[in-house]
Amino acid sequence: MDTDSRFLPVETPEPVAREQFTDPKAAVKRLQQLYSDATGFLLQRFATALEGHQPTARYRAFYPEIRLTVNSHPHVDSRLSFGHVVEPGSYVATITRPDLFENYLTEQIGLLIKNHGVPVTVGFSDTPMPVHFAVAAQTNELAVPQEGVLDFSLRDVFDVPDLRTMNDDIVNGVAVPLLDGAQHLAAFTAQRVDYSLARLQHYTATAAEHFQNFVLFTNYQFYVDEFEAYARRALADPNSGYTSFVAPGNQEITDADAELPVLAKMPQMPTYHLKSKDGQGITLVNIGVGPSNAKTATDHIAVLRPHAWLMVGHCAGLRNSQRLGDFVLAHAYLREDHVLDDDLPVWVPIPPLAEVQVALQEAVAEVTKLEDYELKRIMRTGTVATIDNRNWELRDHSGPVHRLSLSRAVALDMESATIAANGFRFRVPYGTLLCVSDKPLHGELKLPGMATDFYRTQVANHLLIGIRAMEKLREMPLERIHSRKLRSFSETAFL
Repeated sequence: MDTDSRFLPVETPEPVAREQFTDPKAAVKRLQQLYSDATGFLLQRFATALEGHQPTARYRAFYPEIRLTVNSHPHVDSRLSFGHVVEPGSYVATITRPDLFENYLTEQIGLLIKNHGVPVTVGFSDTPMPVHFAVAAQTNELAVPQEGVLDFSLRDVFDVPDLRTMNDDIVNGVAVPLLDGAQHLAAFTAQRVDYSLARLQHYTATAAEHFQNFVLFTNYQFYVDEFEAYARRALADPNSGYTSFVAPGNQEITDADAELPVLAKMPQMPTYHLKSKDGQGITLVNIGVGPSNAKTATDHIAVLRPHAWLMVGHCAGLRNSQRLGDFVLAHAYLREDHVLDDDLPVWVPIPPLAEVQVALQEAVAEVTKLEDYELKRIMRTGTVATIDNRNWELRDHSGPVHRLSLSRAVALDMESATIAANGFRFRVPYGTLLCVSDKPLHGELKLPGMATDFYRTQVANHLLIGIRAMEKLREMPLERIHSRKLRSFSETAFL
């Protein structure tokens, strides 16, 4: 039987008054209660509909929101790149999964209250919560069927994802104020966050709860194998600070000798998490090959607001003086990947971040035990070119090679500039340390025999360098890691 939503009354949870808070923990607890009330309302009505009961209303619940009103120009430490607004006005952010983001929200709200000396207001927003995202957040066996399976149209009875509130307008700098004139307080809307949380589970086969604040990207399975071996050594060491290791399928071990069954069908981007207290561990994502995968992964991981992400993968060395196994520390990027051209024009410079560069160089020195001029023998600092054609070697070389020469590029790959550019766009500190696996311009191609020897001797050190660099960044204060280079002159207060 068809249901005509034009004649259905709208049923919502009981309205509740907005509350002001000067205690960030209390504000987050209120956000959690409102979110639970909203999802609980939708889940109960949705479960009833699945049982075959004809809907008698259009069911609608709303995301909670946090609002800040500032009446004067703030006087804050000019070194701070986040935690404050730049001018008087009202600022608002819709919130989802306050359980998942509890530590983050407590920290960000606390900074607002401290820096402005005013309370924050918590209540329901006017942004409807799609039933898909309410179902995705729960732990029981409910699932949203495809349209046409039920005897009523889902969109007639529940709200569905809305592209108007699920875009990147805020981070891309083109968002307009809300209808009531309020400005944006956070980089992402609640619907945008929910969308990415669902995508992460799909692409990585691990839940968002397992992702750590420091993320390594790689493009080869060999790094995954070495990461698991490192994780098992860390779990066997009671002083390592790491508590568990998670593999695709949300399989988690705390015992270094425990077995990890391999999934019958691996996800597109297998992801592994070496966890420590408060999410301060390391996540490794095998994004595979290509800028599209790199953009997809970073588009979604960005909503988790990690403290840094690094690319540790293979590249083609472009200089005859380089040897297989040498490292390349990117200090600039030639962007010929094209996947971000509409979001971040190629004329936007992607600057190196001093804190990340120093951490990587120090990590290389520690792992290789080389210093000064000897270190330069195995590590080149320079421009990395990222392209979207894996078989670029088969094209006419006059154009591409000329551009590579003009750019002074020392290495070429298919992911690094994409990851760095999306880090810049999303205000996530980024860096790149690559390992030379072939030199196609000089007759050394990536052939099976060469690759086997190279992988066996170099992967372990390369991964260890990435891990050590992340540990160095973890020791820094947040305000130092999150450089002002990543923030524009008109920014959201939330990190």
